[in-house]
Amino acid sequence: MFLLIRHAERRHITPDDPDFGAHVGLTDKGREQALSLGKCIPPEGDICFYSSPVGRCVETAQCIGKGRAGVQVPAQLNAVVSDEPRVEPLDCLAEYFVQNYDAYMKVLRAGFYEGICAWLANEAEGKKRGDNEAFCPLAARSEEMLAMMLSKGTVRFNIFATHDAWVVPCLTHFCGMRFTPQRWMNYLTGMAVVTGTDGKNVKRIVPVTALDTGWLQF
Repeated sequence: MFLLIRHAERRHITPDDPDFGAHVGLTDKGREQALSLGKCIPPEGDICFYSSPVGRCVETAQCIGKGRAGVQVPAQLNAVVSDEPRVEPLDCLAEYFVQNYDAYMKVLRAGFYEGICAWLANEAEGKKRGDNEAFCPLAARSEEMLAMMLSKGTVRFNIFATHDAWVVPCLTHFCGMRFTPQRWMNYLTGMAVVTGTDGKNVKRIVPVTALDTGWLQF
């Protein structure tokens, strides 16, 4: 099983943050959320954690592992979940759909939610790539995300902790979900990829959430 999930609840990102929230960490509630998710993962079978290098995503993965206390991760990772879960940072999970970094920074400055939703709407309408220069083509890059996860994951449970900006496109592409700046995805929400015993044959992809609802209303 493969889980692509947004990090747990973070502290608020202020409009004047020069790093656009890159150093904003989890709240105490967020840590508890991730620990609770970990307790829901069955104890049978190995587990691997992959994450955006951003601290709140790494900590989310670690807390999920700690919640699944006492279960050893694969030997090659040299860690025990009950101690300090080993999380492999993946740079791609920090900015997976970014095609042009300067253009992406302009999107962040103009309005994060509005920019992501405008890109997804343009993709749905089939507009020219020039209208979406900040981002990669949705379908192709989403499929690459899935292929990356399948290539990385080699055990029963493979957890990928990242950001809403990169989970939303995958939920749009694979699950047909629609988002607006007023109706966004919640923390610890994402998609589960269920495969056959070979870990490669995808049987289904479904949206999931570890909280009471997968939606945030603004």
